[in-house]
Amino acid sequence: MKYIDEYRDPEGVRKYAAALKGITTRPWTLMEVCGGQTHAIVKFGIDQLLPEQINLVHGPGCPVCVTPLEIINKAVEIAARPGVIFCSFGDMLRVPGTERDLFSVKAAGGDVRIVYSPTDAVNLARKHPDREVVFFAVGFETTAPANAMAVYQAAREGLTNFSILVSHVMVPPAMEAVLSSPDNRVQGFLAAGHVCTVMGFDEYPPIAERYHVPIVVTGFEPLDILQGVYMCVKQLEEGRAEVENQYARSVRREGNPPAMEMIERVFTVIHRKWRGIGEIPDSGLGLKPEYTAYDAEQKFDVAGATAEESTECISGLILQGLKKPPDCPAFGIRCTPEKPLGATMVSSEGACAAYYRYRNRHG
Repeated sequence: MKYIDEYRDPEGVRKYAAALKGITTRPWTLMEVCGGQTHAIVKFGIDQLLPEQINLVHGPGCPVCVTPLEIINKAVEIAARPGVIFCSFGDMLRVPGTERDLFSVKAAGGDVRIVYSPTDAVNLARKHPDREVVFFAVGFETTAPANAMAVYQAAREGLTNFSILVSHVMVPPAMEAVLSSPDNRVQGFLAAGHVCTVMGFDEYPPIAERYHVPIVVTGFEPLDILQGVYMCVKQLEEGRAEVENQYARSVRREGNPPAMEMIERVFTVIHRKWRGIGEIPDSGLGLKPEYTAYDAEQKFDVAGATAEESTECISGLILQGLKKPPDCPAFGIRCTPEKPLGATMVSSEGACAAYYRYRNRHG
């Protein structure tokens, strides 16, 4: 299939692997930001093709994984209320809260529905004017335009029974949080191609310059990732720290202006807590004051809730690139997809889920 098979070409993979071995002279630690890239790396064994000096660590680019525990608890509380239709993408339903998850609410009789777009939730609000319809708006900049459009559309139509529970986070502040940590060991980044398709990459040059790290916007297929690694290592070996775009077939420097305009119309930048990491200043999106009527936290009066993370789960260290899933004593034993301690084991982009599925629970 065009645009898939050509980026999984075995001969091309071998050539890039050989080229990497030819330019690598010392150890380098790179972080792929996106959980989708993590799954591709583990599934196709890309990390096992690299020179032993190159270490790939996994970043905080799984929006399900970094959704704070208290937000999950708020989702559970709202979804369990009578008269509510709670809508979500499927990968949020098994993320554990303090006591239960959304699947448990559904099993107990709550009206929890998997949808494929926030506009599906808007349609439900039209069809059920006597019910409160809530959409779980989770994600990075990639999903923010569609969620913003849903709110904008509901406001234009005067749908008072629609709201969203917002847990939007942004990639550049997370990268800076990793780089500014005293424990940081990341020397270069593979930036998430789908986020940059929306937002472009104008935000990255100041980060590359400030921390002297190369940043390569990278796609998701094996050849994309190997080329991204090659470009990043080549910069490191040459002493450069620039932003390059490997994913040029999808990403433009300016991004998608109409999508960015919709985000700016509905959302505002706020501080946001990341599960397992803590609060990162100016790292999230929240609804602007003129759209407060569509804020589920305000509508259902759950804004002030807090929760404590599991002390056994090390997902925060994994999301910061300080540990890998097999380093966790609970991995595959007390933490499995059926009984997860953290979101990284159940998310379709979670690093723990990738290792459990593709590495037979071993590194």
